[in-house]
Amino acid sequence: MAIAYKWQFSPRFRRNAFGWKSQPPIQRIKEALAEIKAAARTDAVLGADGAVLFLKKLAPAIAQVDSSSGSIGSAVNRAIDTLVPIIAKANAVRAVREKWLDRLFQALQDDDMPYLEYLGEFWGVLCATPELASSWADDLAPTVATMWDHCASTAPAARDCLA
Repeated sequence: MAIAYKWQFSPRFRRNAFGWKSQPPIQRIKEALAEIKAAARTDAVLGADGAVLFLKKLAPAIAQVDSSSGSIGSAVNRAIDTLVPIIAKANAVRAVREKWLDRLFQALQDDDMPYLEYLGEFWGVLCATPELASSWADDLAPTVATMWDHCASTAPAARDCLA
């Protein structure tokens, strides 16, 4: 029986964990990335699992942070740039990767600000296999088609909406 790994960053990233100042969460993001990267060096799947957990907890934790300077958004984007390769390169069985993708997709859906939207640009990479990417494309195609139809019917020029 596997023992669950206790991530040090996890309790620090609870919902609304940070006030309005951006420096404390930026420091905590850096610490979490260091912990995840260290774990990934010895166990790639563990590191990827930590990356998914972190991304799931990130947006709710920083929801009250003042983002007017752009520093928290930049820190989140740098974190995504760091974590995507860790998740993508982990040699996980399909069921585990599917669980990760489900959790990340839910995090994207629940992100109100949206801090995690940049993560969506890497979805094919996160899928890691053409078969899994194709499955997600098939699942998302109706939603994308609906959005395009809505966009085309409401925008003066559809190209402005789709750009």
